[in-house]
Amino acid sequence: MAANSAIGKLEEHSEIHYFQSYNHHGIHEEMLKDEVRTNSYKNAIYQNKHLFKDKTVLDVGCGTSILSMFAVQAGAKHVYAIDMSTIIEKAREIVKVNNMEDKITLIQGKMEEIELPVDKVDIIISEWMGYFLLYESMLDTVLYARDKYLAPGGLIFPDKATIHMAAIEDGDYKEEKIGFWDNVYGFDFSPLKHTALSEPLVDTVDFKAIVTDPSAVFPIDLYTVTPADLAFSVPFRLRSRRDDFVHALIAWFDIDFTACHKPVKFSTGPHAKYTHWKQTVFYLKEVLTIKDGEEIVGMLTSKPTKQNKRDLDVTIEYRLEADEIARLAEGKCEYKM
Repeated sequence: MAANSAIGKLEEHSEIHYFQSYNHHGIHEEMLKDEVRTNSYKNAIYQNKHLFKDKTVLDVGCGTSILSMFAVQAGAKHVYAIDMSTIIEKAREIVKVNNMEDKITLIQGKMEEIELPVDKVDIIISEWMGYFLLYESMLDTVLYARDKYLAPGGLIFPDKATIHMAAIEDGDYKEEKIGFWDNVYGFDFSPLKHTALSEPLVDTVDFKAIVTDPSAVFPIDLYTVTPADLAFSVPFRLRSRRDDFVHALIAWFDIDFTACHKPVKFSTGPHAKYTHWKQTVFYLKEVLTIKDGEEIVGMLTSKPTKQNKRDLDVTIEYRLEADEIARLAEGKCEYKM
């Protein structure tokens, strides 16, 4: 009982820290200046005014209320904008100076704890994605709002997401980030090397570093996915494009707004324009030597940590195959996000 109480307090502290991080100006500046992110939402809404006209909209995790204002501009009858962080006070000012206070109702609180003034909404909009799609994401909150408030036949913007993987050659940077700990001013700091290997790196990856074909490994349909589905274990298969070395596996995600008259989508991959989500790099303990046509086959497992549902425990099991029988190398790496 005491242990459960301690875990409960830790989860509450983590939750408070998460929401407090969105109190700060800088994080909203970064997101608003992410043109891929913001323009994708803008285009998905503005190019589909026929879907928003006279509709009641719910903005989950509204932040500065930019998506709410897009919806009003597209003809929404009313928008209910929800956010837990104190940035909502600035959102009130922003909504007021843009003369939209009669169209947007801002409510501070957790989606799971408030009651909307309406029984149902026609459309849910939310920018819920985190690094690796699900790290510190608000997807479970969006799903709660969907199940409680979305009217039958209602729409979700965006409604599809897919995690992709590939393998990269990254020897120089791995040496800089991981090998550094072998000799720190003449001392062995290898205990920190193990820590560095277990923490995925969020960074931009050079497209030229990609050794394998990419693979879509985990698709999400926001109309049907459940919170339980977000703890998953899925296979992957990465086919080499050339003879090279593999130092890490990387992941990114694509987002789709399929309800649109002309579908809108964007990618956070290394082949696409920069976004603040960048890519997630999982360094392997060993270096793989791969030939053109060989495959890295494995299993990607991700689940929320026991201490904090917004953090993730990620496990990657892999083997390098010359064909379906010959195994050239295999391993298992565990990461904490």
